Amino acid sequence: MLDSLRVMQLYTFLVVLALCATTWCSAIPKPDDDHKKRVYDKKLSDQQHETNGFHNADYDHEAILGRDDAKDFDQLSPEESKERLGKIVEKMDKDKDGHITELELKEWIKYVQDRYVIKDTDDRWKEYELGSNNLDWENFKKRTYGFTEEDLAPNDERAVYKEMIVRDKRRWNKADLNKDSLLSKDEFIHFLHPEEAEHMRDIVVMETMEDIDKDKDGKVSLEEYIADIYGNDDDDEEDEEDPDWVNEEKEQFHNFRDKNNDGYLDRDEVKEWIIPEEIDHIDTETNHLIRTSDADQDGKLSKEEILDKYDLFVGSQATDFGEALKTHDEF
Repeated sequence: MLDSLRVMQLYTFLVVLALCATTWCSAIPKPDDDHKKRVYDKKLSDQQHETNGFHNADYDHEAILGRDDAKDFDQLSPEESKERLGKIVEKMDKDKDGHITELELKEWIKYVQDRYVIKDTDDRWKEYELGSNNLDWENFKKRTYGFTEEDLAPNDERAVYKEMIVRDKRRWNKADLNKDSLLSKDEFIHFLHPEEAEHMRDIVVMETMEDIDKDKDGKVSLEEYIADIYGNDDDDEEDEEDPDWVNEEKEQFHNFRDKNNDGYLDRDEVKEWIIPEEIDHIDTETNHLIRTSDADQDGKLSKEEILDKYDLFVGSQATDFGEALKTHDEF
């Protein structure tokens, strides 16, 4: 039986196979529907930091807490919000000198952003019940798919997974930096989350091209681009006018994505689209928080300075929710 790592891949793969025989989408979904997100730009939050010239504190809350915990803090009274923030500040203060330096604040924000990747890797690593510090390919394959290629009889229906196994093996080899055919836990992080590692970026681009380039001509047409993002079946929409958001996305394709104006996205253009030039969001956010909270202008933050601006860091509602108040062992 396939484990959870393959669920989304399997679903996508089977849908691709079915596209030639059936009409999968009867209408173009709206852009805020659950569509594929191809761009990896490592933003600290999906929120805008400024909206119409006004600062959006929700961005700061997600940078400091992460999305899920930021939502939970919003349900706390100011008193409880400050209390929990105080415990977070104690964790930030690695050298226990009573102040949060720029470096300590950066390290905390990076930890929050990496927390999902680390937890996801830890959870999956435990599934293999390893007797050593490394994971071998056959163990991974057997545990993930429930079989190996040798188990397949002629015309076995499980052969549909062969392409997925080939892709996994290619990604595995790229993640295996020391080329010992095994993955350490650090290498396994790169295998599961290739977008997080510089040396894995080519694999991300290659897999993206394979997913989007349906006619396998080595480039992405406008139709393939729109269909991938929004699941649009052009045949169903020939007689209908495109919604505004589709027209806007087409403009993005022509004016920004297609650099050489040949009507297609080549490999380099796809890479620039999904892995844009790195912006140091952590550095920008750290400077913003210190600049806004550093009352004595000494370049670092005391616990008192942070708690005085608690609504900037974590937020809360000034309401007593009684039994509805949530607690977090982590904090």
